[in-house]
Amino acid sequence: MGMTRWWRHAFADEGEVRAVLDAAAMARLTERVRASEARHSGEIRLCVEAGLPWAWLRRPVRERALAVFAELGVWDTEANNGVLVYLLLADRAIEIVADRGVMRHAPAGHWDAVVATMREAFRAGRFEVGLAQAIDAVDALLLRHFPLAEGERNPNELPDAPHVR
Repeated sequence: MGMTRWWRHAFADEGEVRAVLDAAAMARLTERVRASEARHSGEIRLCVEAGLPWAWLRRPVRERALAVFAELGVWDTEANNGVLVYLLLADRAIEIVADRGVMRHAPAGHWDAVVATMREAFRAGRFEVGLAQAIDAVDALLLRHFPLAEGERNPNELPDAPHVR
């Protein structure tokens, strides 16, 4: 691990998240998740982490995303159709973790394409746009495979607001 990476994580805090996603952006992302979940039975969870805790610095970001997936209970939805969109700001790393119910329906390369779209938006400094695009992509997959029947409501199993660390 290089000193530059160590330095980025050592001084990362929630203020950096707020710098790229202010309260208004967070509210819009929350509403986008809420509106999405009104159309299907899936659950979408966003997590934006400023930097890794010390214990995680030598481990792959994918492992961290899997741990957050478990910690936030995304795996614990009734239909096993939760999806975590994880952004680690210090490394500009993006991971999407989908529960087994969703993975059965995601074509090969699907999540890679979503991550590539997000990465382009993030490079341009458009973090809200990138996360909104991810929500829309997850929404499309969940709507296609887990639509609500006429008059059916989706019980909200997970918070809609982005989780900030």
